[in-house]
Amino acid sequence: MEVIIRPDATAATQLTAAIIANQVRAKPSSVIGLATGATMERVYAELVRLHREAGLDFSLVRSFNLDEYEGLSPEDPHSYRHYMNEKLFNHINIDIRNTHLPHGQAPDLKAECQRYEELILACGGIDMQLLGIGRSGHIGFNEPLSALQSRTRDKALTPTTLAQNASYFPTPDAMPKRGITMGVGTILEARNIALLVTGSAKASVIAKAVEGPVTSMISASALQLHPNCQIIVDEDAASELTQQAYYHWIFENEDDWKPYRG
Repeated sequence: MEVIIRPDATAATQLTAAIIANQVRAKPSSVIGLATGATMERVYAELVRLHREAGLDFSLVRSFNLDEYEGLSPEDPHSYRHYMNEKLFNHINIDIRNTHLPHGQAPDLKAECQRYEELILACGGIDMQLLGIGRSGHIGFNEPLSALQSRTRDKALTPTTLAQNASYFPTPDAMPKRGITMGVGTILEARNIALLVTGSAKASVIAKAVEGPVTSMISASALQLHPNCQIIVDEDAASELTQQAYYHWIFENEDDWKPYRG
């Protein structure tokens, strides 16, 4: 795990998008794992800009999203499929048939979760997984007490997640109480992982995930076990990390980050 601190949310977002762009350039047929949420909107806007202004080519890319709300159709404006279409897929040259999310209205959820796992394997696994973190420390919908070896499954959402996401729905009661999510074990099988965190509201939980013990109470802490994981934070999100000077040194001195330094 490497922690990279950037001055502000814009710089953190641009670095995250650049990492994904470099993955796509290096391997045009990359399998990319995608996330949703307000933080990711800025990443996708930057990827759209790189596509339009720098010719970033998504024509061979295949994508798998972390999660989807249970019970919502792909056409529902509150579904993650709709979000992905609106924020990214409709604005780049990706083949929509190569973009995958769990089916929230599948009649047999267990079979749907197994299908999703098998489809990831059939595509050769995920090359680069993009993540955010929830205020309960979750990645995907892997809420507290999610097993660190868990696979794609349906999961009840915690009150913290329901409160965090309720603003996206017309009323709190309209928000689904369950979701389908890649498991922690599924996520950890990605060959590379980039977790983007911005803002002071996430400072406490990212400090626990990065510098605290590995625990199922904070599923993001399992990323400590991954050999190729970058945690990209802005100064606000980094405010409770104890090793900030070291993290700054990594970005300024490690050769791997030289292409990303201005």
